Amino acid sequence: MKNLKNLVAGVVLTTSCLLISQTAFAQKPAGKPWNAPESAIKIKNPTKGDDAVKEGKDIFNQNCKSCHGAKGKGDGTKAEKIDISCGDFTSAETAKKTDGELFWKATEGRKPMPSYKEKLSDSERWKVISYIRTL
Repeated sequence: MKNLKNLVAGVVLTTSCLLISQTAFAQKPAGKPWNAPESAIKIKNPTKGDDAVKEGKDIFNQNCKSCHGAKGKGDGTKAEKIDISCGDFTSAETAKKTDGELFWKATEGRKPMPSYKEKLSDSERWKVISYIRTL
């Protein structure tokens, strides 16, 4: 009987730990679909090379890291205060998006993502996209 009680207690403890860990690390919802227009999807990134990536990283760190995280996983210091996922730039889903699509989203913004049309030049936004592609 004592062994059965220990077994039941172990199962309850293990189940509780699993539930707690799933709750603690549950992913936030992605939010509503956010599709770029076909015209934006077709635009090619005019920036190339290591210099563009390096500059893009600096711009990313100044403007994007607080939400998207240092490695682009959507785990920045402000991410926990946002109700939806900040997006994981290292994901297969992001890899499928065109540079034009990502540029359009950075340009237009959508709550809670701000528009960077006025804050960053076209060239700076393209460099950020170049950097994101290295993540």
